[in-house]
Amino acid sequence: MSKIIRIGTRDSELALWQAKTVQQNLERLGYKTELVPVKSTGDIVLDKPLYELGITGIFTRTLDIAMLNNDIDIAVHSLKDVPTVLPKGIVQAAVLKRGNVNDILVFKNNEEFLSQRDAVIATGSLRRRAQWLNRYPTHRTEDLRGNVNTRLQKLEDNEHWNGAIFAAAGLGRIGLTPKNTVKLDWMVPAPAQGAVVITALEEDKEMLTVCAEINHQETEICTTIERKFLNLLEGGCTAPIGALAYIKNDEVNFKGVLLSNDGSKKIEVNKVAKVGEHHDIANFCASYVIERGGKRLMDTFIREKKTTNVYSTKLLTEAQRQLFNETIGAESSDFIKITLNRIKASILKAPHDNVVITSKNGVEAITSIVPKEELKFKKIYCVGRRTKKLIEQKIGPVTHVERNAKRLAEYLVENIEGGSVTYFCSNLRLDDLPNILSQNNINVNEVEAYQTRFDALKIEHEIDGALFYSPSTVQSFVSRNRAKGIAFCIGESTAKAARQYFTNVEIAKVPTVESVIELVNDYYIK
Repeated sequence: MSKIIRIGTRDSELALWQAKTVQQNLERLGYKTELVPVKSTGDIVLDKPLYELGITGIFTRTLDIAMLNNDIDIAVHSLKDVPTVLPKGIVQAAVLKRGNVNDILVFKNNEEFLSQRDAVIATGSLRRRAQWLNRYPTHRTEDLRGNVNTRLQKLEDNEHWNGAIFAAAGLGRIGLTPKNTVKLDWMVPAPAQGAVVITALEEDKEMLTVCAEINHQETEICTTIERKFLNLLEGGCTAPIGALAYIKNDEVNFKGVLLSNDGSKKIEVNKVAKVGEHHDIANFCASYVIERGGKRLMDTFIREKKTTNVYSTKLLTEAQRQLFNETIGAESSDFIKITLNRIKASILKAPHDNVVITSKNGVEAITSIVPKEELKFKKIYCVGRRTKKLIEQKIGPVTHVERNAKRLAEYLVENIEGGSVTYFCSNLRLDDLPNILSQNNINVNEVEAYQTRFDALKIEHEIDGALFYSPSTVQSFVSRNRAKGIAFCIGESTAKAARQYFTNVEIAKVPTVESVIELVNDYYIK
């Protein structure tokens, strides 16, 4: 094969480790590859709605869309995060040899609490929580979310927690396993825990043939059984389900478990079959669990399923709404109203050596008055990839772009030619750019390009979080509502405004609406 295989991956430390492992395996066979970290669903466009394609996985959706858009050739995932039913046109191409399947407990000071009545264990997993409470019914569990690094730091910072539960493979692969750990070999892992999977387009026969060369058959057999067991029990409902299959002496050994959320009820099943006669294990074990009360338990999960409610301070499109996990209820409306100003044509037609534009509204205000042929902007600096794209479509080339206004100001201080800039801004300026430039003896000529007006709704019901896209949306929200729950912010400038009112503030990886939605999903589901 002469083409370079584009390997799609999320950009977390663990995801990159997994992708690099796949890369090494392929390059060992003589194939040329490149890693393509996919940060966000932000600029991806599909001809069909996500629901028509069956795209549902929180941690796999971005790569699924990138693959269907032919931006990548294969995608690498933790198999336990992959939905049991893949999107239309995407198939499992290979699984690597499985790593450590176990969960481990990372404890703070010592292990004495394991024999004591009271203890607090942190975990964001229903399965881990239920199995812990089944074994230690007098202990208490608290929610813990985020990537591996974040969760370890939260454990370190929380003086009330005795320990937290992690997947041993995740910590080990990136070299973060602490010394103070206990192997939880009694805890049945998540289906396919410890396994890395490669997906590819069903129609790409050449890529499927390549991936088959690094497929580990034993891991494929075992994880297929576990995932089928999950699929037969779950029916779309998230529940505390564990499953583990392994091969020993040419026999497949399987153990499955379903628990109530509080761990008080547990249904276990075990089955052994010869390799080659193993294909009915998942069906047999799922039926066994269902017949012994599993159906009633699953019905309880459906009734008790809690919906997380969030509110977006920007009106979302239907495509954006489809990006939320099914357990998250999202409402939206525009909390600010924008009115473009009638800028004097003489101002726009005059020569400007350094122009700063921090939003698409500024671009629209400029181009609604004067055609780009009459603009004499020597160098244009902007904030955000989408603003940059619009500027280059409607005005001309962008000299430099940054993720937020503060970083752009810092860049200008170091690199600007000349002592002044023309800043096309709003009447409400909540960013630091003008102050930073002025403090560094750069003259800022502000041109009010558009009016920003607060237009907040009073939210009458309780919400768990709010989505913010500018400092103005934060100010508008708190003018009518209490700052309660999580503030999910598009960038650092917005987060700075949110921290004045909210205790818990999360920041998206890239400044797009879709990335903020992805942040919400990661926070509540992981």
